[in-house]
Amino acid sequence: MPKHKQPLHPDAPLKLNDHARPITRRDMICQGFQKGAATVMGASAFSLFTNPRQAEAALSSDLAAMRNACGIATQGAGKIPFICFDLAGGANIAGSNVLVGGAGGQMDFLSTAGYSKQGLPGDMTPQSGQGNFINQDLGLAFHSDSQMLRGILERIGADRAANINGAVIPARSENDTGNNPHNPMYGINRVGADGSLLSLIGSRSSDSGGNSMAPAMLMNPEVRPTKVDRPSDVSGLVDVGDLVGLLEQSDTVAVMESMYRISNAKLGAVNTGSVRDTVLKDLMRCGYVKSADLADRFGDPSAIDPIADPDIVGPAGIFSFEEFDGDSEFRKAASVMKLVMNGYAGAGTITMGGYDYHTGDRSTGELRDLRAGRCIGACLEYAARIGVPVMIYVFSDGSVFSNGMLDNSVEGRGKGVWTGDNQQTAASYFLVYNPTGRPGIVGGTMEEQALHQQLGYMRQSGDVETASSPAANNVNLLVETLVLNYMALHNEQHLFPTLFPQHGLGTAALMDRLTAMNPIVDGGIGNPV
Repeated sequence: MPKHKQPLHPDAPLKLNDHARPITRRDMICQGFQKGAATVMGASAFSLFTNPRQAEAALSSDLAAMRNACGIATQGAGKIPFICFDLAGGANIAGSNVLVGGAGGQMDFLSTAGYSKQGLPGDMTPQSGQGNFINQDLGLAFHSDSQMLRGILERIGADRAANINGAVIPARSENDTGNNPHNPMYGINRVGADGSLLSLIGSRSSDSGGNSMAPAMLMNPEVRPTKVDRPSDVSGLVDVGDLVGLLEQSDTVAVMESMYRISNAKLGAVNTGSVRDTVLKDLMRCGYVKSADLADRFGDPSAIDPIADPDIVGPAGIFSFEEFDGDSEFRKAASVMKLVMNGYAGAGTITMGGYDYHTGDRSTGELRDLRAGRCIGACLEYAARIGVPVMIYVFSDGSVFSNGMLDNSVEGRGKGVWTGDNQQTAASYFLVYNPTGRPGIVGGTMEEQALHQQLGYMRQSGDVETASSPAANNVNLLVETLVLNYMALHNEQHLFPTLFPQHGLGTAALMDRLTAMNPIVDGGIGNPV
């Protein structure tokens, strides 16, 4: 009788015989020797969908007007919250998780050998007559035994799936390298996402804030990410000084407003003698306004603390106290979604490490996919609980393949062992939750919609067809495709050539072909369509 290899714990490091000893921090994250962390980028439309400012005092009208003049964001710029999951190491997405088909879409099935390469034996392919292996609960078609899907469905409420849809993008990316420019955060910021507290934060002290790089042509040093990776980092983002501890929040705001008015009156009677007199005075005025604004919106530290949110942690929360205390990935996801969903930030990256999981079995990767799904599902559920939309993007640097050998252990469930890295089988996908109903896929017929739900396609062999889309063989264009689809949710895709004049997505007709969903927000101002 064959002896089944025991699956590794999701936190266990991966000691891969076909890889060199990990040296860089990126290597450590990909193989699970070091934790990935969270990322957040500022912006959102929460004041337009719900009321997240219940703990705030009232800022007087004259200072509220001055807040706009000083460029202080309130609850974002009317953009849909955006979270991306960076699965470091080369995770499987196509086939065993999200179905990817031929030129006709997800249901244009590949060959049995193609699915075997993607980890599915002949009796578990989507077209297999031995069982129903297609699940479309989330609109986007998953394999019914997908552990990412299992994790998502485990966390979302029974009625949430009906308001979710998604699309998949078959696209190659290099295996196990930090040079993949996968991270879209700067692009999301360029199209208007900017938050009330932060612009960009990340799990690493890198230019992207995550495991993968950001495209060089999108980078903006003014919004370089600040590192955040735990709830204490979130609650420590704001320091309003000792005055809040001595007075009630409303009294503190009133005192700071008075300080602004007194200082403003004195500045009017002073000439600094500088040629930049007006600029200097405006900087001083804005300093006082920002202090009052911080006390107004963040005088109660619990307002941004994920641990203090009963929807996130507790008996009725998405995570139990035991889960939250025992799993750092859950704490990370909670920290990001708290900031993003409540308007303090509008977009974020959650980097999860240890996805270089070709360990000679299938079970290790299954357990890690399950945990990723639970974190994705938690973000979707939290958006639903507070009544806001969200776009979630999932990507990885490279992918894996199977040689057909099966893992018949409990967690392996008879699926193909992950044998090694293979960029040819890579794909990314995104899901969108809309509180008012399932987002619609572009197209007037089922055939047209199938082509918009899968942006590109794979060959019968299970490899990406590199001519199927601009994104298929160019990670920079994969990011552009993702940003285009984010803009399309706001009915702003026509602005893409203006904001990205050097883009590589081709003509307007081709960009229409690369757009998956109909708008869910009208004109980017936060009004549901």
